[in-house]
Amino acid sequence: MQVFKFGGASVKDANGVKNLAAVLQKTGYKNTLIVVSAMGKTTNVMELVLKNYFNNKAQLQSSIQEIKKFHNQILLDLFEDENHPVFKKISLFFDELNSFLKTNKSPDYNFVYDQTVGFGELISTTIISEYLNIIGIKNNWIDVRNQIKTDNYYRRAHVNWVDTQHLITAQFNKNVLNITQGFLGSDANNFTTTLGREGSDYTAAIYAYCLNAESVTIWKDVPGVLNADPRYFENAQLLNKISYREAIELAFYGASVIHPKTLQPLQRKEIPLYVKSFFNPEQDGTMVGKDTTLEPMIPCFIVKKNQVLISLSSLDFSYIVEDNISDIFKLLHQYKMKVDVIQNSAISFSVCVDNIYNNLEELLHHLKAKFKVTCNKNVSLYTIRHYTDGAIKQIETGKTVLLKQLTQETIQVVTK
Repeated sequence: MQVFKFGGASVKDANGVKNLAAVLQKTGYKNTLIVVSAMGKTTNVMELVLKNYFNNKAQLQSSIQEIKKFHNQILLDLFEDENHPVFKKISLFFDELNSFLKTNKSPDYNFVYDQTVGFGELISTTIISEYLNIIGIKNNWIDVRNQIKTDNYYRRAHVNWVDTQHLITAQFNKNVLNITQGFLGSDANNFTTTLGREGSDYTAAIYAYCLNAESVTIWKDVPGVLNADPRYFENAQLLNKISYREAIELAFYGASVIHPKTLQPLQRKEIPLYVKSFFNPEQDGTMVGKDTTLEPMIPCFIVKKNQVLISLSSLDFSYIVEDNISDIFKLLHQYKMKVDVIQNSAISFSVCVDNIYNNLEELLHHLKAKFKVTCNKNVSLYTIRHYTDGAIKQIETGKTVLLKQLTQETIQVVTK
């Protein structure tokens, strides 16, 4: 049993869908599950739909039509017969989306987000499944929401492993090619939930764990895991092999190739993860597995943009110790701040956070009641694993360093 995951970039148009089919034909698809994301930048456009739903109703239908037009062009490019049932299936998804937006009474953005954005994955997998069928690659389409069960922490749901294991084991047919959606699940009331952005990798790992898969392969538009994001760093190099531990470290610090939660279930069952290019499926790519060292041993660069650095100091020069720190972290948890770096001294405490839920102003209001607060917005957090002096110089040159923290293997630098 093997699990393949294809991201949005790999199926951004009709040629991408055809290439997915070509990858299956080259690699073989016996005993295979395909996990697929929304096509191209659909999730981003779905987020615009949400923005219009809450703030600009006049533009709501226009933004939905953009998504419909995008997918309709892919359908026309893939299916010669405009009477093929897939056209009706996709149209029904849009009817369902519109119906939800008309009847929804919840003001909770996170709930509405999860009920809305997942249509991208449902549409993409339906198109791909129907296309594979007409070219002779018979497959079974699965609604992932019937198999992956979660809590109701919308936009970053936690998996109920007991229920999920039971449902996947009971319902999954390993004798056929299966295709399902990444990123999605459902709660106890069968409302759609999402696993966090880039959560399709995690979906692949969940299925691999529950099905005792032999391997997981993530198909990307890069040759494998690189030591840096080529969008921000020149001369990025391919990493041939990485240990689970090293990959988890890189994911924790924000490396975008592998989702932070993806590696944990794979490590527990020692299931190897491959990251390969969908342009060159015969190439080895990167293997992530047990008892392997980083190859080659070079600095690995990670950058997270648009972060917030909050610096606190006591109003009366008293020490910031356990009780103060406990209060700070309670507030960070309450306002759903993702903490990336912390640094403290006797009378000061700094934290670099990702303001995912846009709760920064409320958090600052609470903090200012007890501390002197300095806030730097839109900062960049650089992390280097296996750093060298030259690597540090490379990221600090021409920038204002606001915070620096070194351990034996890792340096983190916050810059403005």
